[in-house]
Amino acid sequence: MPLPSPSPVGSLLWRSLRVYQVYGANTDVGKTIFSTLLCKAATRFWDNEQTAFLKPVSTGSLDEADDRHVQRFAPEVTNKTLFQYDLAVSPHTAALASKGLIPPDETLLAEISKFASRRASLGHGWLFVETAGGVHSPGPSGSTQAELYMPLRLPVILIGDAKLGGISQTISAFESLKIRGYDVETVLLFREDMYQNHLYLTDYFRDQHGIPVKTAPEPPTRDGIISQDVQNMLWYYETTSSSTTTQSILSHLAAKHSKRIERLESMRTTAHRTIWYPFTQQKNLSATNITVIDSARGDHFQTFTTDLPPSAPLLQPTFDASASWWTQGLGHGSPSLALAAAYAAGRYGHVMFAEAIHEPALALAENLLAGMANPRLTRVFYSDNGSTGAEVAVKMALRAARVRYGWGAEEEVGVLGLRGSYHGDTIGAMDCSEPCVFNEKVEWYEGRGFWFEYPTVMCREGRWVVEIPGEIGLRGGSGGHKVTFASLGHIFSMKERESSGEGAVYERYILDTLERLHREGRKFGALILEPVVLGAGGMLLVDPLFQRALVNAVRRSSHLFGQEGHRGPKEVGDSTATWAGLPVVFDEVFTGIYRLGRFSAASFLDVDADISVHAKLLTGGLVPLCATLASESVFEAFASDDKSDALLHGHSYTAHAVGCQVALESLRQMKEMDAHGEWAWAKTSSQMNEVAPKPSSAMTSKSCIWSVWGPDFVNWVSQRTAGAVGGVWALGTVLAIHMETKDGFAGYKSNAAKDIQALLTRGAVADVEGDGAGWNVHSRVLGNVLYVMAGHKTKEKSIRQLESVLRQALSEREHQ
Repeated sequence: MPLPSPSPVGSLLWRSLRVYQVYGANTDVGKTIFSTLLCKAATRFWDNEQTAFLKPVSTGSLDEADDRHVQRFAPEVTNKTLFQYDLAVSPHTAALASKGLIPPDETLLAEISKFASRRASLGHGWLFVETAGGVHSPGPSGSTQAELYMPLRLPVILIGDAKLGGISQTISAFESLKIRGYDVETVLLFREDMYQNHLYLTDYFRDQHGIPVKTAPEPPTRDGIISQDVQNMLWYYETTSSSTTTQSILSHLAAKHSKRIERLESMRTTAHRTIWYPFTQQKNLSATNITVIDSARGDHFQTFTTDLPPSAPLLQPTFDASASWWTQGLGHGSPSLALAAAYAAGRYGHVMFAEAIHEPALALAENLLAGMANPRLTRVFYSDNGSTGAEVAVKMALRAARVRYGWGAEEEVGVLGLRGSYHGDTIGAMDCSEPCVFNEKVEWYEGRGFWFEYPTVMCREGRWVVEIPGEIGLRGGSGGHKVTFASLGHIFSMKERESSGEGAVYERYILDTLERLHREGRKFGALILEPVVLGAGGMLLVDPLFQRALVNAVRRSSHLFGQEGHRGPKEVGDSTATWAGLPVVFDEVFTGIYRLGRFSAASFLDVDADISVHAKLLTGGLVPLCATLASESVFEAFASDDKSDALLHGHSYTAHAVGCQVALESLRQMKEMDAHGEWAWAKTSSQMNEVAPKPSSAMTSKSCIWSVWGPDFVNWVSQRTAGAVGGVWALGTVLAIHMETKDGFAGYKSNAAKDIQALLTRGAVADVEGDGAGWNVHSRVLGNVLYVMAGHKTKEKSIRQLESVLRQALSEREHQ
């Protein structure tokens, strides 16, 4: 299956070519001299291999250019500069002065990749890629080099600073690289008699990081006579490149290269016999089907592969289409999130949280409460993942209901929810879901509740359809049926649909059901919903009007939950902290924090929860953390002079300072992206907003329905109904394609989406000269549902490329 080009640039790793990136702790520390030494030594000690030098960006006069230096003193070495600027200033300043020659980061990386690919195709050899200035010197676009070159994931040779202040500069440069995921393989610097920085740095890097430090004598000083200066440098390079020290540097680098590949080659087999994988029937898993991820950056993993042409890299970009199980939002390897984590780790590590407070936890609680804009919510309880956060929420709700309605401890109390909903894998969270494939063989599972049938939304053959099940229709007196809408925006127009009476059939079904359950003597302590979309239950888009009707009906029905004639102190419409009917829990672990285009998925329903659960995107995809938000009246249900009446729930890592600090940074970035119109391209191209004003770049996500997936593409997918696609929907960053089932199974047990998943995984070599391996897509399926998620920083170009790949895969499947 051919893939669209240009391909994303991946890590540069070949068996035949040892590629190292030379960074400097500062400018004028000897990067080019050490690069020349290594090049000459490589040609001397590996005389049957080829050596090359690449300078991606160079500034200053041609006579003083680094590639000219290498050419003069190591003429046997192939060398090239990609972008040369005349001004001897920072590359970004020189690029601006060049009046137009400012290559985008992607172009610069692609040119490096092409050059390296051509070198790898020639056979075994070395390639040294030298940066300009210091670690954080800007590239032509203004991106600092440490971040610009991250996608290449080249192992680093760090040239230390031997001058006054050089110890601090070298360590700072190392930490900047380390925090961005670079492997610094060795530190090199000159032996300088006055400051002797090498003595301190040798001990520091050996003892603290296990990294060898090697030195070379200082080059001869210039005496102003060009011919003599050249002769002195020729002698310097000849003697120093042939030294045992220089040879040991190359031997060390060659060994590291080999060990890296050997480890990657063995990881599948070792993992297959060592790891117990989640959601995997390992009896059917072979080692060859395990994805080896070497690194990740932005939207892509770098995955190890051996079934590509010899000239292709061993690592290829793989789009993370599951957003790493729904967590990734700000891109893999985000330096800003890494810095936030490092700050909190350095300041706090982890500190216990019972009856204590630290700034990250308090600031995050304030931020979440403000962002939710829910007047009911006043309290924040921290846990470590969505499943435990859901359990906390249910504990809160059940206690509040028991206290209000005076139930005894021996009375069985359940929850109300939706069929197919799922709230986590811990035992308590499992009990909030009806029997299903996830819990039916769990020994302690007891489904504790009642789960409503509900209408779903899908785009079929170009039309947005609400499918109302027969059970709802029969109770409404009209039978199951479908209602077609002009756009998804019309489906989400709650007040307009209510005023036209569309919700009446839902309300009758809900109230009839609640009254029947009351007559049966059943007791319920909470309504728990995944707003708008049921995630693990099959990526089902629920008619938002039904969920709104369900919340409102429950809040009006206190007499159906408490003792006969009992009504809650306040009813629906009251937006204070007091709940009515039952505490309403919104599980926004999947749907919240801009996943569907808004900070809170509850805003789609225009109702406020009494308890709200948030995880996954909360930390932008870096560390685990969950926050359960609750109203004051729910909180007060635990107030007592008896300690055993407290919410006795907690974790050793409750309110982990690192997670809280990362979450603060994640929320800050997403809110700024929303406010500054970062998603305007998606909002303006969407055709879902026909009932609202045309979106503008200033329009925030609170005021429109939008998707990164193009309406033409969604329409095209919806037309693939010839035994292939049953329906499709797209909202925010999520695309869900429901395949027709032919294997006799429905839902999670179906394999109907497996062949599409395989086509996306297969990949191919990109049809671009010297571009090496192409890219593929790593996806997950939920039975017959293939879903694809973008990150919040995914660019429009990447989305269109993904759409092209999906078109090709669906077309190929259609013609099989």
